Amino acid sequence: MAETKEAISSLAADKAIVKQYLDSAELPPELDNADQQYYIVSIKDLLLEKNAALVAHYYTDAILQDLAESTGGLVGDSLEMARFGRDCEADTLMVAGVRFMGESAKILSPEKTVLMPTLDATCSLDIACPIEQFSSFCDAHPDRTIVVYANTSAVVKARSDWVVTSSIALEVVEHLNAQGEKIIWAPDRHLGAYIQKQTGADILLWDAACIVHEEFKARGLQAMRKVYPDAAILAHPEAPDSVLEMADVIGSTTQIINAAKTLDNVSFIVATDQGIFHKMQQVAPDKEFIIAPTAGEDATCRSCAHCPWMAMNALKNTYQSLLYGSNEIRIDTTLREKAMLPLQRMLHFVAENKLKVKGKA
Repeated sequence: MAETKEAISSLAADKAIVKQYLDSAELPPELDNADQQYYIVSIKDLLLEKNAALVAHYYTDAILQDLAESTGGLVGDSLEMARFGRDCEADTLMVAGVRFMGESAKILSPEKTVLMPTLDATCSLDIACPIEQFSSFCDAHPDRTIVVYANTSAVVKARSDWVVTSSIALEVVEHLNAQGEKIIWAPDRHLGAYIQKQTGADILLWDAACIVHEEFKARGLQAMRKVYPDAAILAHPEAPDSVLEMADVIGSTTQIINAAKTLDNVSFIVATDQGIFHKMQQVAPDKEFIIAPTAGEDATCRSCAHCPWMAMNALKNTYQSLLYGSNEIRIDTTLREKAMLPLQRMLHFVAENKLKVKGKA
């Protein structure tokens, strides 16, 4: 059994797998102002024509975030995106984010057409949790409840008992631990270790990490704190434990945004994707936001605090997808129904415990 875990950990942690995807990622060219305005107007027209809603993650480009909100769509974290897509009256969902977000939208809204600006936008956590190896790991521990992070493929979700986002992971694991359940957690080892530390639950961790959050460096953060002694440190729990130990607030993207709005500090050092700064500046325009350092020993700057796959979402490919109906998310019915169960379990848990998690999702 130990050999199985060691082999799986080695595969999941193999950065060459992620590098292969990064090398093949093509970032969209920058547009001049005239082209930007052309695509913005054209996208707005197509959204109306097709009864479509634009749903964008906080980590996407600011221009897409503004376009989503100005057209009645949504900017949010992965949980908010999933709920909005399920509940809105649009016939078509344009999901600006990474592929697992589009898959989640299709699983929860099978009757809707789900499009994405590009199907090549993936996630290092998704890549590092291949279904064959993960399923074998789960089979080796049949006594454990399988809890997977939303940053996973539809097939991995279908193999799980629960799907969680960072905004509700603690509450779900607390609930399972209170029932005496032992847990398999996948794929992010940093988030899993943080939850294990907070809850005391019996958790087996899959070995993978987000290429953005893993690069934040505690030593650099210590130096930065000396320069900004009055700044609050806000960190996403996908960051390494050495970074989380220094944080004043640890939370999901939405929780980080709320902290920026509600805390009295006037400056913040932020350890998550810098795409979030657009929304933070909107909710707290008089405050200063500084990206946490990614330089230091063993730094590779593969992301430099911005997900390269999120950066693949752009005005031009959003327009082209809406115009031609390209980059559609399709999921086999049997697979969709299996993956629906843990996703629905998550959403039902949130609804039933809305007083407990109010303001956190």
